[in-house]
Amino acid sequence: MSTLRDFDWNHIRAFLATAETGSLSAAARRLGQTQPTLSRQIAALEADLGVMLFERIGRSLEITQAGVELLEHTREMGEAANRISLAASGQAQSIEGLVRITASDVMAAYILPDLLRDIRAQAPRLRIDVIASNDIRDLMRREADIAIRHVRPDQPDLIAKLVQEASGHFYATTEYLNRAGRPTCKGDLSRHEFISFGDTAQMIAYLKPMGIDLSDENFRLGSQNGLVSWEYAKHGFGIAPMSQVVGDATTGVERVLPEMEPITFPIWLTTHRELHTSRRIRLVFDLLAEFLSK
Repeated sequence: MSTLRDFDWNHIRAFLATAETGSLSAAARRLGQTQPTLSRQIAALEADLGVMLFERIGRSLEITQAGVELLEHTREMGEAANRISLAASGQAQSIEGLVRITASDVMAAYILPDLLRDIRAQAPRLRIDVIASNDIRDLMRREADIAIRHVRPDQPDLIAKLVQEASGHFYATTEYLNRAGRPTCKGDLSRHEFISFGDTAQMIAYLKPMGIDLSDENFRLGSQNGLVSWEYAKHGFGIAPMSQVVGDATTGVERVLPEMEPITFPIWLTTHRELHTSRRIRLVFDLLAEFLSK
């Protein structure tokens, strides 16, 4: 049996493309090769490993358990090879085409601009379309290539990477707190006005396990649009939750109960399995992952 260093990368690439696309014909189109060539490369890899990677059932291929185990490692090799190629040859400068990113309106407006500068510096020929939306179906409908979300998707056609456990706090303007009083404990919050972001009932239910007991009476103003809700908070209409990155950078507002433990929430980066192998989407996905994990 060959050692890892003896393997032909073309054979591994043929296996990876076939496993991800599900057929030799689709893999051949992806790699720009002929179907017989791919078949020979996979057969050579099977001979080197001494295992069967696919079962031929009629005209279709079924990946074996040995193939499934190999797939994880070869995918990592493929991603590493792509990054090395881009870095070594400067190909990022020549990558072009459209990449659509969907993210919440708050993240799209306040957090992504710094990342977009990095993308433009590394791949100036790329076109980026940002879809400010909280709906994961944008990705499922193929209206976006990459999604940034606070929940992990459960659709089998999507892959997701947890890039950060972010922190948030309650914020209000100094003017509002001078007028309404500064809470000194969680119990004081029930006597204050809050700005709702989206579904008020969900917001109340989310805060209750944290020992924050609010009702509809606390929410006199809000919006489905996060930017609008945050603007209302900045205009002194009440208290609002916001990510620490955005809240701490906003002039005129301050943390409410600054000693309280932060509100934590995950940030997931998601894309389609087949899109994950596209050079331009791979580049943007990696830059997003690096940027958001800082």
